[in-house]
Amino acid sequence: MPTPDQTRLDQTRMRPRVLELWWALRPLQSVVRLMNTGAHPDDETTALLAAIGLRDGINLSYACSTRGEGGQNDIGTESGPALGALRTREMERACDLLNMRLYWHGTSPDDPIRDFRFSKSGEETMGIWGHDHLLHRFVEIVRTDRPDILLPTFLDVPGQHGHHRAMTQAAHEVMAAAADPDFPSNLPPWQVSKMYLPAWSGAGQAYDDDLPPPEATLTIDGAGKDPMSGWSYARIGQMSRAYHRTQGMGRWVPAGPGRDWPLHLVVSHVDGPDTDLISGLPQTLADLADLAPEVSQDLLLAHGYITETVSAFPYVRHIAKTAQKALHHLQKAEADAPDTIAHRLSAKHRQLAQVLRLAHGIEASARTDQLWLRPGDTTKVTVEFDAGDAPDSTHTLALPYGWSEEDGVITVSADAGQTDPYRPEYDPIDPPLPRLEITLESTTVAIPFEQPPVVLPDRAALIAPDKALINLKTAKRTVSVAIADVSPAGSDVTFDLPEGWSATKGAGAIEITLPDDPDPGLYTLPLYVGGAPAMTEQRIAYEHVAPTAFTQPAALTVRVLDVALTQAKIGYIGSGHDAVAHWLRALGADVTELTDDQITSDAALSAFETIVIGIFAMRFRNGLVSEMPRLREWVEEGGTLLTLYHRPWDNWDPETVPPRRLEIGQPSLRWRVTDAAAEVTHLEPDHPLLCQPNTITEVDWDGWVKERGLYFAKSWDDAYTPLLSMSDPGEDPLTGALLTAEIGKGRHTHCSLVLHHQMARLVPGAYRLMANLIAPRR
Repeated sequence: MPTPDQTRLDQTRMRPRVLELWWALRPLQSVVRLMNTGAHPDDETTALLAAIGLRDGINLSYACSTRGEGGQNDIGTESGPALGALRTREMERACDLLNMRLYWHGTSPDDPIRDFRFSKSGEETMGIWGHDHLLHRFVEIVRTDRPDILLPTFLDVPGQHGHHRAMTQAAHEVMAAAADPDFPSNLPPWQVSKMYLPAWSGAGQAYDDDLPPPEATLTIDGAGKDPMSGWSYARIGQMSRAYHRTQGMGRWVPAGPGRDWPLHLVVSHVDGPDTDLISGLPQTLADLADLAPEVSQDLLLAHGYITETVSAFPYVRHIAKTAQKALHHLQKAEADAPDTIAHRLSAKHRQLAQVLRLAHGIEASARTDQLWLRPGDTTKVTVEFDAGDAPDSTHTLALPYGWSEEDGVITVSADAGQTDPYRPEYDPIDPPLPRLEITLESTTVAIPFEQPPVVLPDRAALIAPDKALINLKTAKRTVSVAIADVSPAGSDVTFDLPEGWSATKGAGAIEITLPDDPDPGLYTLPLYVGGAPAMTEQRIAYEHVAPTAFTQPAALTVRVLDVALTQAKIGYIGSGHDAVAHWLRALGADVTELTDDQITSDAALSAFETIVIGIFAMRFRNGLVSEMPRLREWVEEGGTLLTLYHRPWDNWDPETVPPRRLEIGQPSLRWRVTDAAAEVTHLEPDHPLLCQPNTITEVDWDGWVKERGLYFAKSWDDAYTPLLSMSDPGEDPLTGALLTAEIGKGRHTHCSLVLHHQMARLVPGAYRLMANLIAPRR
């Protein structure tokens, strides 16, 4: 692990002053504003945005409907709203590199505009999000940001993700709604001048556009390199995408020409031919002078000094001198400018302030000793400041409500609010509090803390586990819950127990005892701290993003169920992307998580009757693919192998990874069932996997969440028998969700149902089916 100083040195090395200054100068060239729209973090068209932002100076923003809380997680175990909090911070970092503002349609974990699951229908998505709710928030975003151009990332065509289709439908509507003075809003109307659609297909690993893209009316040159860094715009785009690590984003772009970006002009409110992205739009401060004669003289002077500033690179003293003159005239224009151009002048002001800071060589940073704080806590704050060539510049800490600083110590008062994991908007040039503010000459520049501390709830405790399983077929009737980080410290901690349950307090833990014969069901036990309901948090800290936390009412959820188990020694090969081994042990199974040495040893494998390979393990468990021939021999000698859901790119070679040929289908849209309540037909109802040791009935398919499964098998060797059939409404049945084959003396079963997700949500039928799947062939 690198030391904190090593980490800081690495981060500093990646952003030298000369490159920072070069990129800060780019947006001075233009007053044009473009808003890209999408449904998820990572939907932004980064290569195109890098070219038009860092080359052409277009002012960028991204409007995103959901936090991506229903997506995968390639780096950890966060899921649901906690994953949404993590992906929010990833999206913010991705925006930092492109100097792009960010707006969210869904503004809280409870907002109906959420990543509820994969959807094949824009109409279904609109129904869940709420059409009016989505449009109202979209109008607020457009009227706040005032873009000239709207560019959805995806087309509204069959075969595309329903979330993407809904956002493109909403983009069409917002063009008129945002300009409608009768639309209910506290913000003045704004007419977006142009809307383009992508003139390329969105088909790929996940989607399969049924219709061809519209004809290109304009093509944006995406080739070439940034002359200062030497990086292609496509590579810079991938540098931004690489912050979406939960989604495995970020691919190396080899040297060579980039791609062009064909666009289709679908709506225009400007005159003249559309020969360029900015055709018909005011492009510089000089163009704004024609629209605002009352401040035209100062705008023309500011434009001239800006042109000189950009041309002066890399001579920093010349840049500082002319940038200050440009700012002087811009501020005079701001004082009397009409509202129609005020947003453009405000943006130019902030851009010039950044240029001045960098040209003067001002260095500033702030960091705290403590990362996690509660109301009433204190932490030391260290500020480093070098005024560079601006000796009269000063700095101050700008803190959130309820924070104060004295003698280098920050105090968080009792009435301070929690850190918001779902910030509704973000602007890299105007970072959220706490931050360091530098005053130089006649303006102020904001610098974020290196690692902004996170304020947690004041009445809270960490409990582990927060979910538990009691299988009535076993003798276990107790749950031990560790209690830590109780706030206020020393407070009494209790659970609200169902009738007949009891609790015993120990050192840092509470043991809950159930009666001998509790009724099957789902029980929620709220936690109380000091006699009042408490919160708990999931702390989220990764090196590539700012820290955050997801908080919710503290409670222990207990599922009591009745599942028969066949006694067997089970080996689990995981990759850290699921908790199946944990839940199998909770069910009462004898599970060992296999080490690399065990996987490569015939003698070690022979000790197990069943081996389960967890989701994505072929990709993330180093060396596993090369050991699959060994596991094939183990199966042929009598072993039972269960492989859980994998994607085609998870190193799944259909010819060499499974014991017999088994091809996973893609794009996923064609090979998944998104309706968690979809009817399931048993194709072989008497097969042992559906009746031993538990008889699987239609009741076991009730209560599933999110979806049935995805990346179903597309084709397979005749040795495999499909056991289930299911489909989304109006689609042909799919039979590749659960396949099994007798291989020599053993058996291989491949399951594309999202059992890991159902088990984590304590769905009883998933446990009953899993108990059957791990039962060895004897």
